[in-house]
Amino acid sequence: MTTDVIPSTGGIAEAGGLSPAARRDAKRRRTSWLLLAPGVAWMTLFLVLPMIMVVYVSFWTQTTFAVEPKLTVASWVRFLTNATYLDALWTTVRIWLIVLASTLVVGYPVSLFIGLMLKSKTLQTVLLVLCVIPFWTSFLIRVLAWRPMLGTQGAINLIMMKLGIIDQPLDILLFSELSVIIGMTQIYCVFMVGPITFMLGRIDPNVIEAARDLGAGFGRIFRTIILPLSLPGVVVGAIFVSVMVLGEFATAAALSGRKTNMLGNIIVSQVGSLKWAFAAVAGCILTLLMGAVIAGLLRVVNLRNEL
Repeated sequence: MTTDVIPSTGGIAEAGGLSPAARRDAKRRRTSWLLLAPGVAWMTLFLVLPMIMVVYVSFWTQTTFAVEPKLTVASWVRFLTNATYLDALWTTVRIWLIVLASTLVVGYPVSLFIGLMLKSKTLQTVLLVLCVIPFWTSFLIRVLAWRPMLGTQGAINLIMMKLGIIDQPLDILLFSELSVIIGMTQIYCVFMVGPITFMLGRIDPNVIEAARDLGAGFGRIFRTIILPLSLPGVVVGAIFVSVMVLGEFATAAALSGRKTNMLGNIIVSQVGSLKWAFAAVAGCILTLLMGAVIAGLLRVVNLRNEL
């Protein structure tokens, strides 16, 4: 009498069904899908579907006092052929580029000092907490607080006149594009400081010490070690700043006296006028702009590998 024996291995099906390794893989996949399900459902309900609805509404027919679900490209043509709205688009891009550069110029040295120069972790934590203290107050209060600082009788003008730098107050400091840039730089600089400080804190001090022992100066160490290793933090900070600046409307309205119109201001004004279709067009263009900016920044550094 002979008995057939089916050899059992980790990756081959046994006579009774799947092997233990295959069952573990299947269970792991089921667990992964269960963990992903809440996030996927949330993003679908509150991101994907609303975005699809915004795109759909942008093709509705907009009349003076109502909007009808009759598909047309009139709102898109109006936006893309109107100099006022194209100027708002260019203003948004220009302010974004300037604020992104200014937050990097101001934030990187601060991050370099906190994340690399300081050796005490306690002091690093204290300084980072000081950076976020302004966020303990209302966003609107932080914006409006710049008015008495930048006005013709404000602190900055008075100090410069006392020092003899200027003879008369500067009107350009308030209710101008410059005031918007100053306000946004102060408000969003912390979002550049945090990620860069985190990446600088991960640099092994022994690497920098070895470079010094080999005769490298600070300039070369910065170019070859510090800057490349901190680049993921710069990209993350740039994404944070870009998303918030591109969607801004409150700072521009409060500090420019409504003289500076960004896409966010266009959307707010159109929604206030019940022109939903045109507001949806501006929203679609702003979303496309944000997507292009984020995609471009993510091509600079592979964050999945670096972080």
